[in-house]
Amino acid sequence: MNLDYLIHIANYSDGVIYALAGLLLLELAVIIDRFWYLRRTLIGGTRVVMRVARTGALSLPEMEMLRRSAGKLPEGVLLETALRHADKTKGEALASRLDEAILLMAPQFDRRLWILDTIITLAPLLGLFGTILGMFHAFGVLAKPGSAPTAVTGGVADALVATASGIFIAMLGLLTYNGLNSQIRMILHQLDSLKIMILNRLDGAPLVPLGQTPPARLTPARQSA
Repeated sequence: MNLDYLIHIANYSDGVIYALAGLLLLELAVIIDRFWYLRRTLIGGTRVVMRVARTGALSLPEMEMLRRSAGKLPEGVLLETALRHADKTKGEALASRLDEAILLMAPQFDRRLWILDTIITLAPLLGLFGTILGMFHAFGVLAKPGSAPTAVTGGVADALVATASGIFIAMLGLLTYNGLNSQIRMILHQLDSLKIMILNRLDGAPLVPLGQTPPARLTPARQSA
């Protein structure tokens, strides 16, 4: 399969193959962009969640250190929200603030995935449309005097390339779309887990303002004295 044959196939479908090639490039761009962002977010979020899970209680200075280490990750936004409201609200009120932060961040995870969803539906239809146009050319050969039947069968085979291309683009998009949605669900699960960890650990830690040293906890020996 050389370049001349590919150009012949594209012209045989009245340019539909060119449109399918554009859809494939757009699909690959969205896949690479979303996979890179979601994978980096998932790996970075896992580190933050594990660090919080290893702590027994959280104070405001400790949360500030965790927020700085999280950087621009969604977990950093959640920790920043907890820092702003932990000394003013507790319990259900603080949980509502954290839920609000998660809801505000959620749309950025599936950004541009609607393009992938549209391509999955559009590519097979566009490929079928190209095949129908190619069929017109194939059966149009019969109208010419002295045409051979093999010319029709060869034209039908060329026309089917458009449908095969559209189905391939849709299959690639469907596999990656489901994989990206799975990563989004895992990120949202991480944020929910971090929210619960923050609430549980704030209940057992004194809320010391930033810049101050938390009071030392008395050991059993000192308490008995």
